[in-house]
Amino acid sequence: MNGIKAGYRTKIRIVLASALVLLIMNGCSNSKDNTVSDTASPDATKPATMKPKSKISVSVYDRGNVPAAEGTIDNNRWSKWINANGPANVEFVPIPRWESLPKLNTLFASGSAPDLIFEFDAKIRNQFLAQKQFMPIDDLVSKSVEYKKFLEQNPGVKKLAMNEDGKMHYFGRVVGPTLNVGLVIREDWLENLGLKSPTTPEELLAVAKAFTERDPDGNGKKDTFGYHLSFIGGGVIDRMYNSGEIPDGMLLNNGELVRQWDNSKAALQLKKQLFDAGTVDKDFLTDKGEKALQDFVNGKLGIYGINNIAGVNGAGYKNFETLRKNNPNAKIKFIPFPTTLYGSYSWGWEPIQLVAAVNAKAKNPQAVMDYMDFLTKDSTQLSLTYGIENEHWKMGEDGCPKQIDPAKSKAELDYNGDLRMQANIGIGLLAKCAQPEKVFDAKVPLQKEFMDLLLQQAKPAYLNPERPFNGFTASGYNPALPQDLSAFSATLTQSISDIFNKAIVSGASYSVDQAINDAKTAWSKGNGDKIEAWYKDWYAKNKDKIYTTAEIYKQYVK
Repeated sequence: MNGIKAGYRTKIRIVLASALVLLIMNGCSNSKDNTVSDTASPDATKPATMKPKSKISVSVYDRGNVPAAEGTIDNNRWSKWINANGPANVEFVPIPRWESLPKLNTLFASGSAPDLIFEFDAKIRNQFLAQKQFMPIDDLVSKSVEYKKFLEQNPGVKKLAMNEDGKMHYFGRVVGPTLNVGLVIREDWLENLGLKSPTTPEELLAVAKAFTERDPDGNGKKDTFGYHLSFIGGGVIDRMYNSGEIPDGMLLNNGELVRQWDNSKAALQLKKQLFDAGTVDKDFLTDKGEKALQDFVNGKLGIYGINNIAGVNGAGYKNFETLRKNNPNAKIKFIPFPTTLYGSYSWGWEPIQLVAAVNAKAKNPQAVMDYMDFLTKDSTQLSLTYGIENEHWKMGEDGCPKQIDPAKSKAELDYNGDLRMQANIGIGLLAKCAQPEKVFDAKVPLQKEFMDLLLQQAKPAYLNPERPFNGFTASGYNPALPQDLSAFSATLTQSISDIFNKAIVSGASYSVDQAINDAKTAWSKGNGDKIEAWYKDWYAKNKDKIYTTAEIYKQYVK
């Protein structure tokens, strides 16, 4: 009897042990750290098909804008969400936003650069490409699902991503035509002084003088500026003369790229006239844009180059909001950049952005491609942009997500833009729902007013094929100089800028003509002739492959 009981107990122990093993195995196989569904949507909670996750490292800009309650840029609710719902275990590598070049240089030198590198700056990307730090991605893309389909539907991305060797090295996204930078004028000041909006450089100078000298705000004091040369203000003048956004001052002329000087001279002349007339802050060279902004929102600046104008959360609207708070009767209008002898132009935009590359030493390139497929999915982009349905948003009657609690969305979503650099904000639902009439609330008077300014003034002024951006292509699509010439270019750019700034502030003691002559001398001594020869040769060999300005406007501006 005892033997029977002992045997029975043994069998029970075996069964229980087996059950425990199965339970442990099942528990492991359902661990979020080790498996993922290859068909799950971002909101899925129970994976349908399981496969082991690979580990990859991915760079992410660190702007220092993550609320303390949300964690850090490499460890927050969205980095965790990506790892829970995506195909890989991602280690995010923070890259200081405005120090990405030195940081990436250090990482590559130490052999610890991320497997996937996100970088907006074409010059930085192309520098590492020239050093052969990035691998071709053609084979990876050919085996992909989402990204391959995306390229088939958007062939312009592939055209831009194609290197001179005939291979793709960059991932890209579509952002579409962009209202980014505009020129605004105090319309109430024009009315007070009986003036019209300037349409030529001569009129711009005259209006700037009037705004400075004739007390446009009626406070009895001479405390206003007409224009500003810091930050965007000087750039607007360069673009007026077809002298901005052109690499190394190279202008297309009679079928070849040549270094232009007449355009630069004309732009410099107007800047000097504005300065000599006292219409700009004398300390503009030390202003990174903050002083001019404060002058504008405090009602002390009449003509202002304003950036990030699209969107209710953009700097453009926020600055307008502050202006009206400080000056309830202020009125602004967007005006086209004045027309010069060199044509009519607007600030540049890029309908397609190349944003990422794969480290040539990545241990698991296929896992990187799987991750890019995941980021390209509409459902991923929707969640990273708007948050989780029924938690952050609900679908509105117009077919666009509507925030449930704006304060919650701001705190939990505003910082994650660099985790969705692959988001195609220029096509599909994201594009539809980013239009001014979708993002501004027409029931809020100030939002309605700014939305109307964008639609009725800014859009026809700055997204107009008759007023294109400068250059033969968008600035981000310009060719990358070889490394040695790139170093010469950087030195020359700074030297010529210093010479031009000296001319602006030196009055009669240093003329525009003298500055141009000195700039030409610096160009010649600094290997500028070699740079110009390289551009000429590059254009002759590649002019049929260029995604031209005319093509861009034809495709994206209807």
